Amino acid sequence: AFGAWLIEPYADKPGFVGQNTTDIVDVKEIADMALENDMQLCVHAIGDRANRVVVDIYEGMLTADEDGTSKRWRIEHAQHLDPADIPRFASNGIIASMQGIHCTSDAPFVEKRLGTQRAKLGAYAWRSLLDAGVVVANGTDAPVEDVDPIPSFYASVTRKRIDNGMEFFTEQSMTRAEAIHSYTLGNAYAAFEDDIKGSIQKGKVADIVIMSQDLINCTDEEILDSEVLYTIIDGKVKYAKR
Repeated sequence: AFGAWLIEPYADKPGFVGQNTTDIVDVKEIADMALENDMQLCVHAIGDRANRVVVDIYEGMLTADEDGTSKRWRIEHAQHLDPADIPRFASNGIIASMQGIHCTSDAPFVEKRLGTQRAKLGAYAWRSLLDAGVVVANGTDAPVEDVDPIPSFYASVTRKRIDNGMEFFTEQSMTRAEAIHSYTLGNAYAAFEDDIKGSIQKGKVADIVIMSQDLINCTDEEILDSEVLYTIIDGKVKYAKR
């Protein structure tokens, strides 16, 4: 829909750079209020210009607290980035709250919109973000996408469409372990809950999903055949496949 706010014009719509939906002054004022009231700020940003503007606002506001902890401010989607801004995510402790499934859903038209070079280096740039030390939180953005995490996990590790096998710059894929982390401890960290959930560890709540497949070692195709056998919340079985 040409809604992403870009630094350079769309490849297939010359002269048009998308749009900003919230005045930058308003975003800065909200950031100031969040900082003053010790609240976590999460801003939606799709295009490389939108993400740069948010990083510009965050930068300098996110120095670590005296005990070394981060404020864990987030950019929701962080979907298309200028590669020059990726190290700034890391240096400011900005969480990239992304959705693996968006990559493969959007793949048929992203390269046409952005051109090959921008799509290759900055679109859904999970590998570059992770290599820079950025925390990536993963999800499905329901109801925009189906809530089922399995196709999103598949997209995160293969960057391949399920319907026709189309691949989208697979060099930016997550490893299996990174994708599981993004869905578990990465999300818990992004929600300030990593001390109580996100990993199987003594003293944490027993939030556990038991799958029919070993998602680390199964084949790519077997990921899509995976089923949830048990869902355990706080030590109590909430779902069991019969």
